[in-house]
Amino acid sequence: MKDVIVSIDIGTTKVCTLIGMVNKIGQLEICGKGYVPCNSVKKGVIIDIEATSKAVKHSVQQAEEEAGFKVGSAYVNIYGLHISLFNYKQGIELSGVDNVISTEDLDELYDKFERIPVPEGSQIIDIIPREFIIDGYDSIKDPIGMSGFNLEMDADIVAGKYISVQNIIKSIEKAGLEVDGIIMEAFALGELALTPEEKEQGILLIDVGGGITDISAFKNGKIQVYDSLPIGGDHITNDISIGLNISTADAEKIKKQYELALTDLIKNDQEISIYDIKEQVHKSINISRIIEIIEARTVEILSLSRNLVEKYVDPGTFNSGIVLTGGGISYLNGSKQITNAIYGLPVRIAAYRSSVGMLKTEYATAAGIIRYVASNNKRCSVIYNNSEHHTKSKENHESFWKKIIEVIKKVFF
Repeated sequence: MKDVIVSIDIGTTKVCTLIGMVNKIGQLEICGKGYVPCNSVKKGVIIDIEATSKAVKHSVQQAEEEAGFKVGSAYVNIYGLHISLFNYKQGIELSGVDNVISTEDLDELYDKFERIPVPEGSQIIDIIPREFIIDGYDSIKDPIGMSGFNLEMDADIVAGKYISVQNIIKSIEKAGLEVDGIIMEAFALGELALTPEEKEQGILLIDVGGGITDISAFKNGKIQVYDSLPIGGDHITNDISIGLNISTADAEKIKKQYELALTDLIKNDQEISIYDIKEQVHKSINISRIIEIIEARTVEILSLSRNLVEKYVDPGTFNSGIVLTGGGISYLNGSKQITNAIYGLPVRIAAYRSSVGMLKTEYATAAGIIRYVASNNKRCSVIYNNSEHHTKSKENHESFWKKIIEVIKKVFF
């Protein structure tokens, strides 16, 4: 089943699995899904391999039961403070017959990219071409068959900390699966939540999760900036717990019950009963007290995100505005208005379009991974524009991931 793509999203509060198939016209079809609660990730880092691997195994089993067949490998997400994204350009001299660019030349170029310097303690996990340049002529998408003396590639490089990547691989393999590849979550969500026009004109994708807020800036069709903040929706829950002297479980329940981030939107500021764990008594408080706590932390998260963006670019130059996603605050009524007030840009909550259908938003990253992998294969088919070359490109893609995984395993396993 060559057209089957399996994705696993290891998140702060859950592990999701999707089994997808890409049909002949490039549409994504989901044939199996799995969801298992799991709290073994903190700030994007796996802290309990045993618990994570069990959640992965059960999630995959659920998806397999729905799909009606077994799977042996999967792509998995990576995100957070331990990954870095940077742009790099380098090239090779051509010396083939009539200096015609071949698949072997591209292999040589990719091999050269795999040896570029990365931050200490990190490992390259993905190479995403932006364009090819032949003898100074840029914007080339398909260099195969063209002639020249020098071939360059301008590419985005994704690097991750060895230890974090190692823990991801161990968790997947301990669940009985091989790792097909590790996908940066921003690319996955960008495939699903953003339109090509938005990415061309300029848009900010703010993904507020449980413990991490990821900020990605897209422009001219490419990701320009990626960075993270160690803060998210779990901090709101913690604030409610501390501020009201209630349990974390009760704080999370209250937050999701009212789903408000703005006091101005309160329609009925009624009293509710809470259990004070410090004084061990039931108390009555107004709903507005809860929403004030949520609003304060939401404002802080989004203000910090703007400060981070301004380290790299002027937010005002992103004509398409902002897309807010993630399970941290995007479901809170008022989060859109707060984001607009802080950035002064149009804001929308991510809507996951396409043939993913009515999947819940918690499957967004997993669906985005499948879409990203499918699109990546399409890009390969553009570069290698016949069936023989397309097969070769997919083999090269798989070979690249295998080499990356093997390097990590040699160092740590």
